[in-house]
Amino acid sequence: MANKKPKPEAEENVVPLKVVKPGRLDRFKSKKKPSIGGLETSPTVLSILKIGDVGDFVRLHPNEEEYWSDELCFVSVPIINDKHDQLHLIDEEIAVRYLPTKKIRRFRLAVASKPYDVHFLCQVPSVHLDNSWNNSALKACMEAKSGWVQVSSRKEENIEGYKIDKARDADAFPPVKWPTPSLEDLIELSFHGAIIETDDHPGLLHVIGARQNMS
Repeated sequence: MANKKPKPEAEENVVPLKVVKPGRLDRFKSKKKPSIGGLETSPTVLSILKIGDVGDFVRLHPNEEEYWSDELCFVSVPIINDKHDQLHLIDEEIAVRYLPTKKIRRFRLAVASKPYDVHFLCQVPSVHLDNSWNNSALKACMEAKSGWVQVSSRKEENIEGYKIDKARDADAFPPVKWPTPSLEDLIELSFHGAIIETDDHPGLLHVIGARQNMS
């Protein structure tokens, strides 16, 4: 009887992908009642965009239950030597304790894609829906679940809000290959270093003007 070939040894020094524990995003959920009811091997950092800033046709994940978050809490933190602030996730209890209401931002996040699988996290309005910009952006997000839409500002027409254009052909672009990691995995990776869940987070201290321990 021939000897069996030895099994190849497992590769060494392989660092497993960190998996987020279920329910981690619960700390950042807004407690307010809502106003309305290629990544196959490893996830990458996704940019966070408003649908009105995409500048191209867009789709939002059709599975709202699995790939649209609840309403979450955020704060914009100034970044040294950068003219743009960085959006941070923040524990709502910490946000309410330290920040004025106008600095706390609330919206949902949905996995979205431009043509040819350029994935990102789309900000979905969930408050101040009487505002025409938020209302039209939300409408665009909902329409993007079932087809390609492009959103543009109507300011030049002296109209407050967004114009929503559907793609002329439903199959104008290839079907989206949606990311397979969970929404929590994608959000935590995309907000790496920008999640405020303690009172001494440097981002929070900057926003409230508190002294930071530089040692």
